[in-house]
Amino acid sequence: MLRNHLNKIVLTVVITMISMPMMAQSESFDSWLQATRAEAARQGISQQTINQTLYNITPNQKSISLDRKQPEKRKSFAQYKKSVVNQNRINQGRRLIQEHYSALQAVENQYGVPKQFIVALWGIETNFGGYTGGFSVPRALATMAWEGRRRTFFTKELMNALKIIDAGHISAADMKGSWAGAMGQNQFMPSSFNSYAVDGDGDGRRDIWNTKKDVFASTANYLNKNGWKTGQKWGRRASLPAGFPKEMITPKIKKPLSYWAAMGVRKYGGAPLPQEDMMASIVAPDGINGEAYIVYNNYQTIMDWNRSTYFATSVGLLADLLAK
Repeated sequence: MLRNHLNKIVLTVVITMISMPMMAQSESFDSWLQATRAEAARQGISQQTINQTLYNITPNQKSISLDRKQPEKRKSFAQYKKSVVNQNRINQGRRLIQEHYSALQAVENQYGVPKQFIVALWGIETNFGGYTGGFSVPRALATMAWEGRRRTFFTKELMNALKIIDAGHISAADMKGSWAGAMGQNQFMPSSFNSYAVDGDGDGRRDIWNTKKDVFASTANYLNKNGWKTGQKWGRRASLPAGFPKEMITPKIKKPLSYWAAMGVRKYGGAPLPQEDMMASIVAPDGINGEAYIVYNNYQTIMDWNRSTYFATSVGLLADLLAK
């Protein structure tokens, strides 16, 4: 009995050690910083920006802790949806659409992305800018790059962040975001900022931290550049027939609407699916016994933003409610 107990303890320790992220602890943070400062200079980043961001900093242990932390219990989609698509958020989103109607309509006209989707993403990402994260983005990215589990990714993001500061879009002191470096009211990583952020108000800066016109235009530009189809729905709730194969429930399987109709998939409530020439997928974030949705191209575009079916489905549902 004791031997079995000790064997279990040893096995638990070994598994824990194996599962821990690979760390770059053999290299001191100061040594890593020195090499990174040299790399930033090679990439043409100004000495002023390097001095402001890569000197006199220490690793942010909270970033490391949050990166390693695993949720004790995974939320169901029903729980997640209740927390992000609630009446307070719906009411606030509708009010903000009216408050910023002209700016949102201009962005919709230019990029073809309906205003309710821009506001739904804004609401779910940061509660309409209410919480954008209080971490220094350069320090958070430097910490994650040094920590080493995803060194290549975070080093690239750090260099992108320094280039944003160099270009004058935000100061080093004001570049705040999440523990992993997602920035501003729409939580762009620095690489996404450099690819998709837009100067919506024409002041020469792309300010996704404080300027709502820039936030709206940047969000719409991201969706537009990633394949948004104007005039299409994101999807709708569906009813699956008895015995529907679980392996077909994935956004990776795309079939014509007629294919799903022939399998017995119907709109929720029993009406037939639309007779349109569209590709679609079936998703059920809580599994075969939970809510099912038939989703289209624009759902896939939302998943380019965030690969979670919880997130993408909630964005679509919130957008539909905001449009009412």
